[in-house]
Amino acid sequence: MTGNEFRFFLSCDINLPVTFRIERLEGKLPHPNPSNSADIDSTLEERNSELYVECTLYLDGAPFGLPMRTRLETKGPSYCWNELITLSTKYRDLTANSQLAFTVWDVSRGKTEAVIGGATVHLFNMKKQLKTGKNKLRLWAGKEADGSINTTTPGKVPKEERGELERLEKLVNKYERGQIQRVDWLDRLAFKSMEKIKESHDSKHGSSHIYLVVDFCSFEHRVVFQESGANFLIPSPIASTNELVTVWDPEVGKINPSEHKQLKLARSLNRGIIDRDLKPSSTERKSIQRILRYPPTRSLSGDERQLLWKFRFSLMSEKRALTKFLRCVEWSDVQEAKQAVELMGKWEPIDVCDALELLSPLFESEEVRAYAVSVLERADDEELQCYLLQLVQALRFERSDKSRLCHFLVQRSLRNIELASFLRWYVAVELHDPAYAKRFYCTYETLEENILKLGVGPNGDEDGYKLWQSLVRQTELTAQLCSIMRDVRNVRGGTQKKIEKLRHLLSGLLSELTYFDEPIRSPLAPRVLITGIIPSESSIFKSALHPLRLAFRTANGGNCKIIFKKGDDLRQDQLVIQMVTLMDRLLKLENLDLHLTPYRVLATGHDEGMLEFIPSKSLAQILSEHRSITSYLQKFHPDQDGPFGITATCLETFIKSCAGYSVITYILGIGDRHLDNLLLRDDGRLFHVDFGFILGRDPKPFPPPMKLCKEMVEAMGGAESQYYTRFKSYCCEAYNILRKSSNLILNLFHLMAGSNIPDIASDPEKGILKLQEKFRLDLDDEECIHFFQDLINESVSALFPQMVETIHRWAQYWR
Repeated sequence: MTGNEFRFFLSCDINLPVTFRIERLEGKLPHPNPSNSADIDSTLEERNSELYVECTLYLDGAPFGLPMRTRLETKGPSYCWNELITLSTKYRDLTANSQLAFTVWDVSRGKTEAVIGGATVHLFNMKKQLKTGKNKLRLWAGKEADGSINTTTPGKVPKEERGELERLEKLVNKYERGQIQRVDWLDRLAFKSMEKIKESHDSKHGSSHIYLVVDFCSFEHRVVFQESGANFLIPSPIASTNELVTVWDPEVGKINPSEHKQLKLARSLNRGIIDRDLKPSSTERKSIQRILRYPPTRSLSGDERQLLWKFRFSLMSEKRALTKFLRCVEWSDVQEAKQAVELMGKWEPIDVCDALELLSPLFESEEVRAYAVSVLERADDEELQCYLLQLVQALRFERSDKSRLCHFLVQRSLRNIELASFLRWYVAVELHDPAYAKRFYCTYETLEENILKLGVGPNGDEDGYKLWQSLVRQTELTAQLCSIMRDVRNVRGGTQKKIEKLRHLLSGLLSELTYFDEPIRSPLAPRVLITGIIPSESSIFKSALHPLRLAFRTANGGNCKIIFKKGDDLRQDQLVIQMVTLMDRLLKLENLDLHLTPYRVLATGHDEGMLEFIPSKSLAQILSEHRSITSYLQKFHPDQDGPFGITATCLETFIKSCAGYSVITYILGIGDRHLDNLLLRDDGRLFHVDFGFILGRDPKPFPPPMKLCKEMVEAMGGAESQYYTRFKSYCCEAYNILRKSSNLILNLFHLMAGSNIPDIASDPEKGILKLQEKFRLDLDDEECIHFFQDLINESVSALFPQMVETIHRWAQYWR
């Protein structure tokens, strides 16, 4: 949903009963009236009042339906009913002047029931929107609720009496409805401060009023009042003053019939003979070239669509124009769609990255999606593996379970064990999604059936049955590792005791894991056969989730180490590392090797997964033990004649890796960077881990635009050194190379729009637009160099003492 859209339901369309929850009473009740009770000295608590709430619906000032009552509540003084009330009246039957009248009664004051107080609340606000969420109603002491149009017992606190508490309560209501973004650490601070403000207010002014807290039902979108059978709202009476009046138009967003007719005439297929010979003028050519440079995230205006359709025949030799042309087609028009498919077959063949755009949810035509798959067939296995995660997600947008895309993925997997293993895992993880479980299960079954049909290969390779079993045993292994983690977590004591328990389990009860009956293909690297776990080299990390660090024997006599996590969703990490791998490949194709470390990550479930273990130390640990990065690198690569006492090769590796990750973390909007998730290898390669926040999200306020820490700059000799200048040069070169592939990266993220990855699922459209902004597609290469250098300078300035407020804030980020 874009920022300009306002989505809403009409009240006349909601065929549900009016529902709300009466929660509790706040404030102290008045002492009993002397005339009503002999125990005039008794307080509320001593009296043990018995209270209930009566609620009545009023339509245009008249009672409608029978009054509803809550149960009796005697556990005072904090009277809490928390009772759901469902009226017989439905939302569609409400009028604009619908009110709910609440009266609190006390039955403990003798033979007659005593009124504690009453309040009335309108169900629709001044903008004719249905009230939702928690509402705190002030009771009028000793009065029954009045349901007349000009009520004498309004529950809303008068404007002139509203203070800081009322303002905060309004914000809390918005927060609970999800209209204010949640930031856990900031929320905790805010709620603590609010409690102090409330306590201070109560101590100064006391609580002379009684309040009833009512929670009204919430809907996915706002509910706007409209009478049944009406096509418009009765306009509010306009005063003589310059008052702004809000009018809801139910036809907003619908097609204008006159414009649609004009468009149909202009695009009439009878013009096809004329259009074949049309050539764009120089002005039109410039407009077309501008449109072709649009990123795939940008939609086309009516005039732009008309321009591309008009010159469709002359654009057939321009491969970049096909995806834009297909956006112009009115696919509901059978004849127009038929001509578009014919032209698509004759068009200059498009690149693989553009084919990915045709698999997005924007294109529903089966012919278009089949064409995209035919283009993907040109990609080699290495390139296809770079896009496999997104291609599995694209199955969501297919029109059938056994689609051309499904068939293509399965057939390519039969020729490559890595593709087969990863396809199986990517599909298996999506089986947890109830909306698409059937489709992914169908793909899983198709893969299984086709692998089982495979015979023994020409080189004596394992047959289909053994191949499939080697993949299934991966799942069995992860299940056993989950069981081990449960047992280890239940051990009381420190990390050392848990490590002892792990090694004891592997050597004793689960000794079959030390030597497998049959080799198992490593889930992270399927070409590697693992034969068992080495207990003495396995350990546990000291963290809340206690991840396992397991050493596996391999069939060729070596060993490999992996990290197994349970209780953490690794799908987001998997996506980020896939992007790092892809960007590393793109940079190397341009002969720029920045010594990145795209370690392998595989989510084996929605809360479990494996990571490749890379021997390294965090910057926090290095600075604690060696005081500086330079001292650490001197230990492994000393050179008295080299820069800063380090070999030139090692320093160059460090500078390049810093540049690579600085650019990538900027583009992907990686947040929550600190010295514990920046790791350094012995050879000088720096890399990032833990990607819980992406696309601009960050738990800390005021994050700097570039994720550079002071210690990294100091290791390059400071902001004035030649090595730092080289670092900036690598950054700008890498940034411009990746900008050339912006369409590919944007298309891959667009295909992830339907996934359950937290930072994408929350608002896919916004996330992709944020990503697009990072590429600065409005600038040429030279302008981008200046832009990125300024960006680096701003971020680095934040790391050293300055007198600018924003820079102080950024400096706080790294503390």
